[in-house]
Amino acid sequence: MAAGLPDLVDSVRLADEAAVLERVYDLGELPRLRESLAEPRGIVRATFAFATLADGHAGAEVWVQASPVLVCQRCIQGFEVALTGSSQVEFASGDAAGSAESEREFFRVENGLVSLRELAEEELLLAIPFAPACSTPLTCGKAPDHTIGDEARDAAGDMRRPFSALQNLLKKT
Repeated sequence: MAAGLPDLVDSVRLADEAAVLERVYDLGELPRLRESLAEPRGIVRATFAFATLADGHAGAEVWVQASPVLVCQRCIQGFEVALTGSSQVEFASGDAAGSAESEREFFRVENGLVSLRELAEEELLLAIPFAPACSTPLTCGKAPDHTIGDEARDAAGDMRRPFSALQNLLKKT
């Protein structure tokens, strides 16, 4: 984040002013995101467009854009993926409950102050796929060069039968 820019902002005042703020954060600065990353490098660009909603509450449209290095769930290797996300959020104090019919997400604030870093991190977490995977199995990290059902070869090139020990145990019983 640029030096001198506050992280905690007054959501009501900014909504009254219809302010638009932009921030850039290092992905390594986002603690809840770190466990999803293969490498803590890169940045997230976030834009926050504050507004007073029709019901009188403060809210914002949040946009994020990043290219984190995630862990592929097929090959367990890191791969870079372009992510974008946007949501409309309504700010609610700890004691105020949101309406179940609302089309907006609710983001809890204390004393009307909202952390822009936490808001950007939340939006980026929502943009990450449930099971991140490289683009195709054929180009996936170190995916084996065989189809399901083929027997794998060990480092020497010999056929490897992973269940042969089990077969020998079954013969003994």
